[in-house]
Amino acid sequence: MSTSTLTGPAAPVPADRTVDRPAAARPSRGSRGVLWLVWRQSRAAVRTMVLLVVPVAVLLVVLHVLLQDRTELFDRSGCVDAKEWDLGCQVQFGRIEMLRRAFTDLLQPAVTALPVLLGMFLGGPLLAQEYERGTLRLVLAQSVSPARWLAIRLAVPGLAVVLLSAPLSALMSWVWWSDIVHGPAATFDPPFQGFTYPVLGVMPVAWSLFGLALGVLVGQVLRRTVPAVLVSGAAVALAHTVVMALRPYFWPMVEAEQSFNDRLGGFHQPTNAWLVEHGVVLADGTRLTHDACTDAPGVCAAAPTSWGQYHPVSHLVPVQFVEAGLLLVLTAGVVALVFRRLTRSGV
Repeated sequence: MSTSTLTGPAAPVPADRTVDRPAAARPSRGSRGVLWLVWRQSRAAVRTMVLLVVPVAVLLVVLHVLLQDRTELFDRSGCVDAKEWDLGCQVQFGRIEMLRRAFTDLLQPAVTALPVLLGMFLGGPLLAQEYERGTLRLVLAQSVSPARWLAIRLAVPGLAVVLLSAPLSALMSWVWWSDIVHGPAATFDPPFQGFTYPVLGVMPVAWSLFGLALGVLVGQVLRRTVPAVLVSGAAVALAHTVVMALRPYFWPMVEAEQSFNDRLGGFHQPTNAWLVEHGVVLADGTRLTHDACTDAPGVCAAAPTSWGQYHPVSHLVPVQFVEAGLLLVLTAGVVALVFRRLTRSGV
């Protein structure tokens, strides 16, 4: 029996209707689809960064306005040229000092900790949670290559880090230069000291990118979110400690000698300079370091000359550029290692 006998004659198609045909397969969105997916995965972290950084930026602007207003009032009151301050001048200066302390004692440590926080809570979980949940194999089974997926996965948070840390760095440098260094009776806040140096110039951007990259590598190695968060923070902090020890040698130091004055403590560097090493020169030309003088105070007290090695404030920009270049090279190396590890056979 033929098929036509079972099914009957085909029904005629009306002239005003077209034959339904299978829809053509939609072209793959490729990188655009991956970008959309990565943005959905990263938007919570990016929003958290915005909620943390934007209030700090607003606070810096408000702090600058208040300091400028208080400083103008201080100048108009004649307190700058007064030989002795009355109670009104002391109160006004106390208000200025309180605002400065908010910058040096609160905002500077907070911004210094930013790269550590980015490494912990943005870089560490980035790939660790993909391995832990098993979603990485699913993503890499699609048409997008692992290298392209990883490039987009890193580009979104990396761009967010740059866009948020760069304005924050500019605002920190602006407030420090205009209100701390050049304020009335300028507060002693040398640019090379602990919490000041990491928040000036290009340092927040360079360290934030490095912290993000190092956290990603740690997460890729550990493949567990909670350990990756903890180890990433420790790794970024350790890297910062190592770089601090190497920082004096990023640029040639100035070496000078001067008459030794035991009452004033020996060698005295210029204002806001970073004194790296100092000691005394004995009458026979022997040089002793400050640590050596601790064991022989009598010998050093009789020395005619003191010596010192220091970085003047003019070395701030060159030292920061060298450090930023080193961090960018390390960041590129860490990212290249992450790409190398992420292969289909190594997932």
